[in-house]
Amino acid sequence: MTIFQPPSETLPLSSLYDQDFYLWLEKTVNLLRTENFLELDRDNLIEELESMGRSDKRAIESNLRVLLMHLLKYQYQPERRSNSWLSTIIEHRIRISKELKASPSLKGYFEQIFDETYQDARILASVETGLSLDVFSLTCPLTSEQVLDRDFLPES
Repeated sequence: MTIFQPPSETLPLSSLYDQDFYLWLEKTVNLLRTENFLELDRDNLIEELESMGRSDKRAIESNLRVLLMHLLKYQYQPERRSNSWLSTIIEHRIRISKELKASPSLKGYFEQIFDETYQDARILASVETGLSLDVFSLTCPLTSEQVLDRDFLPES
């Protein structure tokens, strides 16, 4: 029987990154707190910081896609509106708002991806509703402000 052996505390930080991420993270935080910058695993630290930024952007794009798709469904299929759709609209507005509140500089990114993300949402709405893609406007019929407005719901 093999017993789990945690990585050695004496491993170089760069090796620890691949073997025990959480321990690497704890040691990195401690090195930063104690201002021991020479021992930092700079390459992996930079990679992790960049990854955090990409993750925030992906979250905004994903939530926007779902939000736009449900707003389209809400607008184009009024007879099928449900509390589930409304809940999804509210949930994804909250998620986007929290991301933008935590990182206001991502508002520009939100605006930058708005039109392209609408195109993806348009395709998804077509598939989910069974309506022809041509039914949905080529350009987003809503402004970014309307999309984020908690009190706004599109007319049919």
